[in-house]
Amino acid sequence: MAIAWDHGAGNRIDVAGQALEYACWGPAPGAAPTLVLLHEGLGSIAQWKDWPAALAAATGCGVFAYSRAGYGASDPVALPRPLDYMTREAIEVLGPVMDAAGIEQAVLLGHSDGASIAAIYAGSVSDMRVRGLILMAPHFFTEADGLAAIRQAGDAYKAGDLKEKLGKYHSNVDVAFFGWHDAWTDPAFADWNVADAIDHWRIPVLAIQGRDDPYGTLAQINEIETRIYSPLETLILDGCGHAPHLEKAAQTQAAVTEFCTRLFRLEREDVPFD
Repeated sequence: MAIAWDHGAGNRIDVAGQALEYACWGPAPGAAPTLVLLHEGLGSIAQWKDWPAALAAATGCGVFAYSRAGYGASDPVALPRPLDYMTREAIEVLGPVMDAAGIEQAVLLGHSDGASIAAIYAGSVSDMRVRGLILMAPHFFTEADGLAAIRQAGDAYKAGDLKEKLGKYHSNVDVAFFGWHDAWTDPAFADWNVADAIDHWRIPVLAIQGRDDPYGTLAQINEIETRIYSPLETLILDGCGHAPHLEKAAQTQAAVTEFCTRLFRLEREDVPFD
């Protein structure tokens, strides 16, 4: 295996010329499947909080997370980010990260931008290691209300306490924030759309959405339902915003655990996924 599979802080891997922090929980690849966590647009390893450890305990899977370049303790990136930064992450970085981690069987579990990256990867890269997708608050296209919420976040960063809060998690907090904010609020980004990735999925998918998410509506889930050719389960959470794993932790963890249990039982026994 290419990396040390341990739970300590300060682990780093070099991928695509950048040093990225990573962390592991539960059994190593080879002993069990691995959930690969892909964080949101302002996220990092630390912002998953205790959820990775809880997932490893509940599912029996290993859990692997990394902070993308520009986030957490990973190397910074040059700004502005290219407007196709999520596609670049999916095509150029995610596969080599999984190679370096020695991943053998994986479920990609992405949140927000991370869900979009997972979706693009599954629809663009032929990778037999990836057995399923779990997408929390995914984005396939922009929505006017979501863009307005991002602009409001910009105001809170410049004039409120958001910068101080995020600074606890990111070594280069301005890079983390403006790399995300300035891409999404660029006028040219209004036409961003990666929904064609859905057409190419051939693996089971669990999509989770908070009904009160300010950054995206059920239109994102409807897009999956309209286009998907593979098995789909959805969890729509009332009274939940943008972070189902934190706001509705028990329900979200239960859905993830059931999905993974059934998925890997299917792998072992060749039974229908319905």
